[in-house]
Amino acid sequence: MEPQKTGDANFKANIGEMRQRARQNVEKGAVTADYECDPEEIVKILNEALATELVCVMRYRRHFYMAKGMNSESVAEEFLAHSNEELGHADKVAQRITQLGGEPDLNPDTLTTRSHAEYVPGKDLKDMIKENLVAERVAIESYRSMIEFIGTKDPTTRRMLEEILAVEEEHADDMANLLQ
Repeated sequence: MEPQKTGDANFKANIGEMRQRARQNVEKGAVTADYECDPEEIVKILNEALATELVCVMRYRRHFYMAKGMNSESVAEEFLAHSNEELGHADKVAQRITQLGGEPDLNPDTLTTRSHAEYVPGKDLKDMIKENLVAERVAIESYRSMIEFIGTKDPTTRRMLEEILAVEEEHADDMANLLQ
């Protein structure tokens, strides 16, 4: 493939070579010859993210059902909304894992050991909010580390993680506001 130039130069790609490479290892689906990451390593990282999201789904869902006391109804609704968003994240991560030729690890026996966030039930509404905030802060740091590790080598995974990170930051802000 000819080198690509920026600016006023024309973009030129060797279409013939691209077509030939596309036919090689066709069973690998989206993982093409120019994929710069180790797919197995990225799948391992994404399975940790998947476990983290699923633990957060379950923690938020428990907190939704267990929320009691003054203002608990609005806080419970926030917990439910976050649980649903975390499930959406889990779906995106699982889909990306399969695109990379891996298998989403949904084994409940090892879920909490692979999760970066903890499953802490919380004893009262304030404690539940605090534990969700702690978990969001862990998720934020985890996603930033994953994004930094991937760099520019896998733009699709990076973009997905950046989108999830933005929502996790919103969740942390929501929980911090509820604590005040």
